[in-house]
Amino acid sequence: MGVLSGLKQAVQQVAKRPGPRILTVARAGRLTPNMIRVVFAGPALDGFPEGREGANCKLLIPEPGETRDAFAARLSAGPAPVKRTYTVRAYDAARQELSIDFVAHGDEGPASRWASHAQPGDFLGFAGPSTPKLSHFEADWYLVAADPSALPVAAAALEAMPRDAKGVAIFEITAPEDRQEIDMPAGIEAHWLVHPDPHSASTAQEDLIRSLDWPAGRVQTCIAGESGVIRALRAFLAQEKALPRKDTYISGYWKIGLVEDEHQKVKRAEG
Repeated sequence: MGVLSGLKQAVQQVAKRPGPRILTVARAGRLTPNMIRVVFAGPALDGFPEGREGANCKLLIPEPGETRDAFAARLSAGPAPVKRTYTVRAYDAARQELSIDFVAHGDEGPASRWASHAQPGDFLGFAGPSTPKLSHFEADWYLVAADPSALPVAAAALEAMPRDAKGVAIFEITAPEDRQEIDMPAGIEAHWLVHPDPHSASTAQEDLIRSLDWPAGRVQTCIAGESGVIRALRAFLAQEKALPRKDTYISGYWKIGLVEDEHQKVKRAEG
């Protein structure tokens, strides 16, 4: 493909990409003490694609007290709202309801602040979704690991697996009460690790993964969370277990001490 034709195709793809939706809250509440679930509904979800549980999306956060009209004007003309990356937890096409889970940080960040105060009728912007991170289940054994930020992607992957899937799922949560009901296959062995201070470094997931009896056969992973944990696990999987990249979804979703914009700059710099 020539440079000009490639550029033309890229421009056409951008032109076809729909603009952000403005979603309306149907209900919101605590799923667990440290997790908030917000359910959106309404005609803005017309045409929302099915089968995107576990996919990334961008949430555009209105300012406190901002009207819907003023927010809509900013989406089209700027200045751009604060943007944060989240995961599609569930979409019920029959009821036309979209669920997004938020880690509850109080008023620490704009998305947590918005979710903590969300009421029916409130709104935000939504761009996406992408495609799920793990959608082809072809392994003999699966390794899933997540901290609270990645619980939605891990849960979505587990719920999409074949019912005869085997493997291990590791969830590092803030309190015992943060355990969730996840419809995972019976052959998945679940471990819930409690780490009360997410802003201090933890090696609990790595220690447990290193202690596992590594199975024979093909292994696929779905692992995400704090970047320090992810860096150590990525090295372990690539160097010590020699897992091919195509079977290894592993991603840093955040980094201790950095907000998302700063973390994204670090990820880009590290390649």
